[in-house]
Amino acid sequence: MQPLVELENVSKSFTLHLRGGLRLPVVSGASLVAHPGECVVLGGPSGAGKSSLLRMIHGNYRCDAGRILVRDGAEPVDIATAEPRRILALRRGVMGHVSQFLRVIPRIGALEVVAAAGREAGLEAGAARDQAAALLARLNLPERLWHLPPATFSGGEQQRVNIARGFIAHRPVLLLDEPTASLDARNRTVVVELIAAKQAAGAAVIGIFHDQDVREAVATRVVDVTRFAAQAA
Repeated sequence: MQPLVELENVSKSFTLHLRGGLRLPVVSGASLVAHPGECVVLGGPSGAGKSSLLRMIHGNYRCDAGRILVRDGAEPVDIATAEPRRILALRRGVMGHVSQFLRVIPRIGALEVVAAAGREAGLEAGAARDQAAALLARLNLPERLWHLPPATFSGGEQQRVNIARGFIAHRPVLLLDEPTASLDARNRTVVVELIAAKQAAGAAVIGIFHDQDVREAVATRVVDVTRFAAQAA
């Protein structure tokens, strides 16, 4: 079975312009694969480079060296060299993403925020709205809040909207950056169930989870990122 995501000797440094151009190594020689049905958890302490790796896969950061292959059907696309429009197309149809923070248009209601993500991924408008409502209900967001802008919500409520956006449509690759960090135990359980459903549908999940119970529940295997950070040092 071919991997849906493959990192080959990926390296990344940041240049600190306010420190005279000092280069700060983040990861070096990072390699991993994620196959359909897997949940690969990135492990290691804060600052080891876990979020940087996820952002490079998503195309937010460019890597300095190596290849990041994301399979789009039969075609492997190298995120490291792909044009921006190709990366945007992958995000619409191939890569789902749940970040640590929700960034949306301030005056748009939560239901529409989630439904818009579904339409962008190819769902018909009615189906997107129905799926958005089902996810918000499953994530225990009160219906009285659905038509209010998420900017007025608590951190945990905003994160539930964020999770619904990432899970609304099936994409072969799902990237999760601490999706349960602001959630209570009840909603953490829901997220574990949603991840299991994506795996059963054949998605490759790559995630960061600081909640040990969630990590143990979802991980097919754990990749210790510190070994890549140690090489960078």
